[in-house]
Amino acid sequence: MNFASDNTGPAHPDVMAALLRANEGYATPYGEDALMGPVRDRIRETFGAPEAEVFLVATGTAANSLALACLVEPWQAIYTSAVSHIQADECGAPEFFTGGAKLVLVPETDARMTPEGLDATIREGLPRGLHFVQPGAVSITQVTERGTVYGLDTLAGLTHVAKAHGCPVHMDGARFTNALVALGATPAEMSWKAGIDVLVFGGTKNGLMGAEAVVFFDPAKRDEATFRRKRGAQLFSKHRYLSAQFAAYLEDDLWLRMARAANDAGQRLAKGLAALPHADLLHPAEANMIYVALPRAAHRRAVTAGAEYFMTLDALEGGAEDDMIPARLVTNWATTEAEIEAFLAHIA
Repeated sequence: MNFASDNTGPAHPDVMAALLRANEGYATPYGEDALMGPVRDRIRETFGAPEAEVFLVATGTAANSLALACLVEPWQAIYTSAVSHIQADECGAPEFFTGGAKLVLVPETDARMTPEGLDATIREGLPRGLHFVQPGAVSITQVTERGTVYGLDTLAGLTHVAKAHGCPVHMDGARFTNALVALGATPAEMSWKAGIDVLVFGGTKNGLMGAEAVVFFDPAKRDEATFRRKRGAQLFSKHRYLSAQFAAYLEDDLWLRMARAANDAGQRLAKGLAALPHADLLHPAEANMIYVALPRAAHRRAVTAGAEYFMTLDALEGGAEDDMIPARLVTNWATTEAEIEAFLAHIA
């Protein structure tokens, strides 16, 4: 019963098999391996963006930070949700890679910014002179950090506001595919057609061992991204092992199948929790991440039985047994119905 994160789930067997095949013989290093060209072409085809540039890196933090560094100058702002990953979970890496660009926080509800809130935040400091941070870029997370999903209309509204202020748009798509299948959209509709300039097309949270694709829909960013990836220590010598993961990911729609499995498990878990009289869902559960408040006693039963998930470290220490304690549960492609039913039984 492990719902700690989709990061805790295993890599898919097809991905591991692809890595073993890639390990045979010799391969040109630094992204010149024979697998990378077809991977780049397949991603371009998948997104309907034949001119897009694609770079592979090993971590989401590196992917987000390098992408943003290509969009802003050190004296500019990056507008983002107060609970975004780049704000709350990356240890200042975006500021470091951008040379000091400032994260400016936009009000959110259920981790979703609104076009009106974004516009008000950008306008708040206008007109700006020499002493003020300048408008830079907008960063959107899809799926959000609270398990909600931006609809296509809202995405278009956010990017419209951003472009009206001269700001390019970055999408943190660590769970891009989970959002895609939840909406029933196409990759193009949820990226460049919605006004996204650079996308982090996540794989690690969706069954890869460790690989992320940074997709620049503006090919003019190729040279800068090339140099920044090398300078940022993310150009792998044995790059074939990143390429192999994405080759397997895109084969026979494995990426979509894994996301559907994770989302289906998340929806079963959310439905089961919602049916319990003492469980309060804290945000809409629209993909594979659920935020729920449960009595301390229920948490204690689940944890004692071996369940693993995220809550405040000292949540089970002291206090009344009926105190409501918030927690986060995340499903992944390998989550089983038996795990879900066992967890719900302990909670109930």
